[in-house]
Amino acid sequence: MVNSKGEARMISSIVLPSLLGFIIFLCGMKLMELALFRVGGPTFLKLLERSTRTPLHGLLLGTASTAFLQSSTAVTALSISLVNSRLLPFSRTLGIILGTNIGTCLTTELIGLNIFHLAKPIIGISFVLWTISTLLAEYRIIPILAQWRGNEVIRSAAVVLFGFGMLLLGITIMQSIGPTLMETEMYNWFVEQAQTTLLWGVVTGAILTACFHSSSAVIAMIMGIAALDALPLELCIAIVLGSNIGTCVTAILASVGGTRGGQFVAISHLLLNVGGALLFYPFIDLLAAAVLLTTDSIASAIAHSQTLFNVICSVIALPICYLKWFSRLDQV
Repeated sequence: MVNSKGEARMISSIVLPSLLGFIIFLCGMKLMELALFRVGGPTFLKLLERSTRTPLHGLLLGTASTAFLQSSTAVTALSISLVNSRLLPFSRTLGIILGTNIGTCLTTELIGLNIFHLAKPIIGISFVLWTISTLLAEYRIIPILAQWRGNEVIRSAAVVLFGFGMLLLGITIMQSIGPTLMETEMYNWFVEQAQTTLLWGVVTGAILTACFHSSSAVIAMIMGIAALDALPLELCIAIVLGSNIGTCVTAILASVGGTRGGQFVAISHLLLNVGGALLFYPFIDLLAAAVLLTTDSIASAIAHSQTLFNVICSVIALPICYLKWFSRLDQV
């Protein structure tokens, strides 16, 4: 009977809120991605084909497009598709890959601002904006404004706001599991193992991200739990390093059955993230001390560590992308 009560409490207090919050978070991310791509997608495709002459141009484009579209996975998968269709040579995607890792930090930095209390107001405002733009465009309440092109932009902006509000709401729900989670044997066991080696954190981050196909979602969940003093910062940073590795799974799956060039894109993405994790793993303590100098919030510290990690890795890897050897792979 005790075990049954314990299992029921775990399901109601940990499993269900985690799943519900995670689903709401992912729905919010997807809404933001689709709405932003609807507004800027065609322009982005043209820029992607024209503005990748050098790895630096690709890095800037990859950073901006990922920050705008809110999905490094979408930009990477799109790059693989363009290479597979021979619209873009493999060597021109190297800078884009570096940029996607930087651009994806925008989401976690916004989450690190601890503005979760604004979730419901943001959802309410977005609903009002969407309703007004729909009434103007579809029901022609004001005929002059019915043909106004700004209606489409306002409607898409409302969907983006609604998605961001859902994102914050999902994290708030996931945060609620913190007190109960800290009382479980599994949590205590995990923290004890992580004290022996932070590799547990790296492996956990990689597995979770590979399963859920969203490093931002995994990092957001960890930030929410860590905000309740449930996890040490060093362990959270190790999970961040692992999540960067796990996000490569989607790119690898997208390259299966494609051209050699598309497979090279996925492999490059994997090598960059694994290499970056190996480079930073011995210095997790230093990275934790550095980000704590900039903020007192552990959630912001986690966000800053991801940004610092990705920026440094991309800057280090950028000169390598200029090697002529990569251009020769376009002929393979």
